[in-house]
Amino acid sequence: MSDIKDWALSMHQIENCSCSHGCGCQFGGFPDSENGGCEAVLGFLIIDGHYGDLDLSGLKMVFAAMWPQAMHEGNGKGVLFIDSAASSEQITALATIMSGQANGMPLEALATTFSAFEGPIIRDIKMDASDTHSWFSIEGITEAYQRPLKNPVTGEDQNVHITFPDGGFMWNDGIIGTTDKMSMNYGAVTFEHVGRFAAKAVVNWNNA
Repeated sequence: MSDIKDWALSMHQIENCSCSHGCGCQFGGFPDSENGGCEAVLGFLIIDGHYGDLDLSGLKMVFAAMWPQAMHEGNGKGVLFIDSAASSEQITALATIMSGQANGMPLEALATTFSAFEGPIIRDIKMDASDTHSWFSIEGITEAYQRPLKNPVTGEDQNVHITFPDGGFMWNDGIIGTTDKMSMNYGAVTFEHVGRFAAKAVVNWNNA
């Protein structure tokens, strides 16, 4: 499509899901959560980004999703929240990018896994993208708090990374932790998980 603009997003990604510490979806293709599906909520803080000539730096988003089986088997339900600090033009740009309509991986592929999707929904988003204790919240809707994994003998925080030397689907180097809190309550996208998989990463996505 000739009217698709070039875009690029370098973002802090705060990823939380219902899998155990290894995220079966990303590393084995299938979730290992108790219900056999995948339930996830992710926070994004844009370090540097653009859609055409429009600057998107500094904006925040939260994305939540539920898949009844593995992500690639589809029939997912998703919802996108954009922070109220964004202008109407920025909201349109981010919604176009995050829905996969502007092409580019991984969003172009993720978009094919949904049968129902809501958004963009504009809310005040609070977020801290520190590497080891990231968190975000939307009042009355979602909160997610990450902490490091702990050594079971000494109780000390563990410095754990998972890396994809040849490049991963969403990120190349993730700081791995666990969830102290993780809940989502919006329409049909509702879940709560504690002590499950968490990853903090910097992602670089574009449609080049």
